[in-house]
Amino acid sequence: MNDSYKNKIIAFYQAHKRMPAYTEIMKLLGFKSKNAVYKLVNKLVDEGVVEKDSQGRLTPVRIIGEIPLLGIVEAGFPTTADEDTSQTLSLDQYLIKNRESTYLLEVKGDSMIDEGIREGDLVVAERRGDPKDGDIVIAEVDGGWTMKYYKKKNNKIYLLPANRNYRPIYPQYELKVAAIVRGVIRKY
Repeated sequence: MNDSYKNKIIAFYQAHKRMPAYTEIMKLLGFKSKNAVYKLVNKLVDEGVVEKDSQGRLTPVRIIGEIPLLGIVEAGFPTTADEDTSQTLSLDQYLIKNRESTYLLEVKGDSMIDEGIREGDLVVAERRGDPKDGDIVIAEVDGGWTMKYYKKKNNKIYLLPANRNYRPIYPQYELKVAAIVRGVIRKY
């Protein structure tokens, strides 16, 4: 597939915050027929770049694209490193297991600071209601929303912060887990 076609469609998406319609793709790429667009879209679907719904509308799957995965960097003692340019990694595929149930939230506050989650970070959350002990969850507790560790002790469920300045939260009335945190994104 011609990467310039893919790049033009991605640029359209980034500029307009929506995928182009078939007629817009035809104009964008200089195609003479909708059949050519149809064939291109099917190739994009096969490559996992876009998905089509039942009415043929396009949804991006891998807009971020793949970037080179060069190897491992030592966070301890320095070692020699060999650059390996043969592998790539899609951040979408790395962070997101179930696209339909995944969303991002911006972090406010410092109750999870000892876990390395800081104010201003983005968390990747997956809508699931079956957390395990120790999962970081997005939960509604007694009418308010928070992000904490999900904990079970002696058949009692509570939420535990990752900051000694905060106390565990024991629900008085109700605790509903909306999502489980799958990753953290921080921009420097």
